[in-house]
Amino acid sequence: MKTIGLIGGMSWESSAEYYRVINQDMKARLGGHRNARSVMVTVCFEEIKALQHEQRWDELASRMKDAALQVQAAGADVVLLCTNTMHRVAPAVEAELEIPFLHIVDPTAQALRDAGIDRVGLLGTAFTMEQDFYRGRMQDRHGIEVVVPKAPERALVHQIIYDELCHGIVRDASRVEYQRIIAGMEAQGVGGVILGCTEIAMLIGPDDVALPVFDTTTLHAQAAVTWALA
Repeated sequence: MKTIGLIGGMSWESSAEYYRVINQDMKARLGGHRNARSVMVTVCFEEIKALQHEQRWDELASRMKDAALQVQAAGADVVLLCTNTMHRVAPAVEAELEIPFLHIVDPTAQALRDAGIDRVGLLGTAFTMEQDFYRGRMQDRHGIEVVVPKAPERALVHQIIYDELCHGIVRDASRVEYQRIIAGMEAQGVGGVILGCTEIAMLIGPDDVALPVFDTTTLHAQAAVTWALA
């Protein structure tokens, strides 16, 4: 079994989900008391959040590279960045490493292809929905068209993530808003919706909406288990 390296803390709630899913999946595959070999470096999300909203991506890239090198030095055989938004700096991180980097878009795209979906809705932070690093990889590398909500809805999705979900707050009223936004994308002809922030699965699950949902946290974590056992 190879060792999975995790860069966490963005937020710690979703990082805990990574740890849970990875170990539950490993136990389901191997049985007994077998959990995954893993190491995690946790960053301070208050500092990361401030730099994100100040658009200081070069500094964020430097912090993510430092964390990735710590994970590598701790004995990891692969690195996962446990957040969608910070994949904005994934190329810079990957370039520093001597071990593989498992990009969060790729297992999500594989699940969409397996489901026969080539047009999908995307929910995430404003950075993930509006910048090209996520949608561009999904469209250019995997041939999947990505639809995002309108600007006021993107702002609401973003606000709920940072002000509620990243603090572990799950509100029924916010679930209703997400359901409304997802229904609007369904009316645009998408075949599913990507939960493109690692906290969104705390609020929305398969039973909450009519469309198939693709939880990036679970898909990324399960891909890490597959990689570790290959």
